[in-house]
Amino acid sequence: MAIPVPLHLAIALDGAGWHPAAWRTAAVPAHAYFGLRYWADLAAEAEAARIDYVSFEDELAVQSPLPTGRDDRVDLFRGRFDAVQLAAGLTARTRHLGFVPVATTTHTEPFHASTAIATLDHVSTGRAGWQVRVSRNPSEARNVGRRTIPEIEPSGVASATKTRLRAELYREAEDFVEVSRRLWDSWEDDAVIRDLPTGRYLDRDRLHHVDFTGATFSVKGPSVVPRPPQGQPPVAVLAHEHNAFVLAARCADIAYVTPTDEHDAARLVEAIRAVEAEVGRREPGLKILADLVVFVGADAADRKARWDELAGAPMTSDAAVFVGSPVELAETVLRWQAGGIDGFRLRPGSHADDLIAVTRGLVPELQARGAFRTDYRSATLRARFGLTRPENRYAAA
Repeated sequence: MAIPVPLHLAIALDGAGWHPAAWRTAAVPAHAYFGLRYWADLAAEAEAARIDYVSFEDELAVQSPLPTGRDDRVDLFRGRFDAVQLAAGLTARTRHLGFVPVATTTHTEPFHASTAIATLDHVSTGRAGWQVRVSRNPSEARNVGRRTIPEIEPSGVASATKTRLRAELYREAEDFVEVSRRLWDSWEDDAVIRDLPTGRYLDRDRLHHVDFTGATFSVKGPSVVPRPPQGQPPVAVLAHEHNAFVLAARCADIAYVTPTDEHDAARLVEAIRAVEAEVGRREPGLKILADLVVFVGADAADRKARWDELAGAPMTSDAAVFVGSPVELAETVLRWQAGGIDGFRLRPGSHADDLIAVTRGLVPELQARGAFRTDYRSATLRARFGLTRPENRYAAA
């Protein structure tokens, strides 16, 4: 089988793992999930395997399996750290691993989000990215208290009002990312001159107003944070629907998709490339990563079955669920890649079991087949994805 190069591998970290009952293991102390050491150990494991980056989930409401965001269950994992702050806390404990936290565009301001991601890029010396998230959960809206998100009907069929709101939220996200990118460019690279003899710290002519006016916010600029080391940290979007495809094609560098098999993977790649053409996207095209929930190892099926029983129902996910050996996972990955997938974001069912099965089982198997790197070769996350450092839009030609 011909193997496209490079194959990208990311790990999506969340709680005890992506199975809601994965916390019911004796392998992790009860309170470890809310200590930095736990997350630092996961990051170190990923970095030792030369993983491209880890991502952290985030939302502004307590997790729930219900679309309304409200339930009374006490037996499933609950609680999260702020994703951007968690990533920042891990940068000093790693040297190469990238960090791509989730930050919503629905209940925050672009000035705040852009400065947070720019700061993360500085403290990580160019290893930061940002997963843009549109928040449609009514519980998040109630927690923030600035707008109303209607409940989903019991039938599960979206009303015309909700369909319209969804489109509005994605259009707002486009503006949000555009403003953030302008703010990242609002300082030219050499704006800080620090001229001791003249006492000039800053060249004021190299700071720029962004002067953005949109439907939901207006931003003057400049940012309070100098231009990020990467110029523009990579932006990722989870693309589940056409609105998200358009958002990714217009604004992002990386798109996550959730295929069911290799044929669906090829179909989704084709669909995204078509949307790129529709919106007039210029090169480079999106890097497309497939999300896959993984239970890996000889005991994977038994573990999943036990946790399903404890949770009261089989695990459901927007992404396909793989259960099998590292060799079987490698074969699955390569089949999907043949359909045009650039890489994978793996969601371990259990961090304690499946992350290690990926880093010490899957990765060596892929390396033996020449399908994955044996060392880091790029200093920044953009470069790792073959993306050049962009010119500053405000710099004089």
